[in-house]
Amino acid sequence: MSYLPTQEQTMLRDSARAFLSEQAPVAQLRSLRAQATGDGFDRALWQRFAGLGFTGMLVPEAQGGLGLGHADAGLLMQEIGRHLSVLPFSASAVVAASAIRAADNEAQCAALLPAIASGERIAALAVDERGRHGPQQLALAAQRDGAGWVLNGGKTFVEFGHAADLLVVAARTGSAPGDIGLFVLPQDTPGLQAERVAMVDAQASARLVLKDVRLGADALLGAPDGGGAALQAALDAGRAAAAAELLGIADEVFARTLAYLKERRQFDRLIGEFQALQHRAAVLMVDIELARAAVGQALQALDTDPARASAAVSVAKSRAGRSATLAVQEGVQMHGGMGMTDEFEMGFFMKRVRVLQERYGDAGFHADRLAVLGGY
Repeated sequence: MSYLPTQEQTMLRDSARAFLSEQAPVAQLRSLRAQATGDGFDRALWQRFAGLGFTGMLVPEAQGGLGLGHADAGLLMQEIGRHLSVLPFSASAVVAASAIRAADNEAQCAALLPAIASGERIAALAVDERGRHGPQQLALAAQRDGAGWVLNGGKTFVEFGHAADLLVVAARTGSAPGDIGLFVLPQDTPGLQAERVAMVDAQASARLVLKDVRLGADALLGAPDGGGAALQAALDAGRAAAAAELLGIADEVFARTLAYLKERRQFDRLIGEFQALQHRAAVLMVDIELARAAVGQALQALDTDPARASAAVSVAKSRAGRSATLAVQEGVQMHGGMGMTDEFEMGFFMKRVRVLQERYGDAGFHADRLAVLGGY
């Protein structure tokens, strides 16, 4: 199976790279870091980004999208990683859109997806409630209230949850492990409070508090206790997107480090001529290529082989996190003292990698998940 991009995918990647390098580079992240309030991203930039059709990549054409696949979205995520672009693409156009699609309710898809595809509305999935990823440890309760529901509980680390127009909230609808429902809430729903939380990578997430939030029956995506499968589909989409972003970061850091090895002189020689650094660069390149293969396999599995997609996604998330961590560590060390400074951009990549490693499960989470999927 080939993971090389097609001609159309290459054009998509080049278009995204040109747009992001000009309008959403690392310098923009530095500027946003200084803003302690607000959305944490540029809404005007988001509209220009949406105008190119990117926000509708995973939305079917019938709902106003492009009808493309995860392999295509993964290429865009790699470019977002390369430039550390601050955009709610993964949160809204990948994860939330995947949750709505996986719930498989035609009327709800028709009502919700067109606005997500156009970028008019931003959506975010709210699942985690503790300091670490644990989708099976839901405590937020959804109780019947006549024909509707009442939600009580809290969520943490909701990506762009403070700025989202719609929140897809995972809640426990019963006592059985599979009793999970997904509920769609507008940001202004009475009883819902969203607090912006600054992350170590200078991007923002949200802490949600839901107190006696009353919803109609139409707020539930799909069946009352059928949200578990839709939630896993959305999380796998998010994990693959995070893995692709990590791969993009690793690629960019490696390229910058390699360029530095070819220009920095020490002891009257280019430091890239030192064999020890050559060996370290070679090891890093091989590690990144292994991650590229794992990420490509996961993205294609999501599109063509759902039965093995979850395992492939866990491998990719863990592998890409390891490679990106190695890349930023080597990048800082090979750049020497300047690699440690805030004025130098390497630190931004390192901090982003740290956040992405934890998002949707770290290496330990996915090792355990692989064991469970394998029957152990």
